[in-house]
Amino acid sequence: MQKIVIFDMDGTLIDSKKDITISINYVRELNHNLTPLSEAFVVEAINMHERNLAKLFYGTELYEDRDRVIFEKHYKEQCTQNPYLYDGVEELLYTLKKNDVKLSVATNAPTLFAQTMLESLRVKELFDLIIGADKVKKSKPHPEMLHHILQNYKYEQNRDKAWMIGDNSKDMQAATNANIDAIFAAWGFADFAEHNMVIKTPKEITSIVL
Repeated sequence: MQKIVIFDMDGTLIDSKKDITISINYVRELNHNLTPLSEAFVVEAINMHERNLAKLFYGTELYEDRDRVIFEKHYKEQCTQNPYLYDGVEELLYTLKKNDVKLSVATNAPTLFAQTMLESLRVKELFDLIIGADKVKKSKPHPEMLHHILQNYKYEQNRDKAWMIGDNSKDMQAATNANIDAIFAAWGFADFAEHNMVIKTPKEITSIVL
């Protein structure tokens, strides 16, 4: 039997809100002459189940190419400046790996950013797959990302066990849509959720999975 753990990244493995906010505010000032947003507002907006981020961040109905290009160029340099692993995450990853648990990342962030950030935090090599929104047609809560990862492991539901661990409703819904267990991480971008399995520390994952 295989044990497979799929992690969301931002707000689950790492705290990246400072750099995301800095890059968003850079675009706001440069392209729209708008005042800075707070980290709390940015995190709340990202975690909304239904939202228009272009409108919330830049006041536009659609995510304009000029905003996307500037953001991605700025964030490529910014994204490794301040992120950190949440307390207990590194120990958790090494414990799971030592016990032959398969580890992957499914994030709605671009794959390149995810790989860059996890490499800078020296944990990239622990993951078999790191998949961002650019690698699929539909991002979370659609299950395509999770299906891709499970297929890579030749996952069989009646033989193997898989979990999705994340910090928002899109992660939980993606797991439900993929027919695997979901664990809500309440230490990151969201500290409360109405979900069947809510944990407050990474260490709790060890007892669930192992």
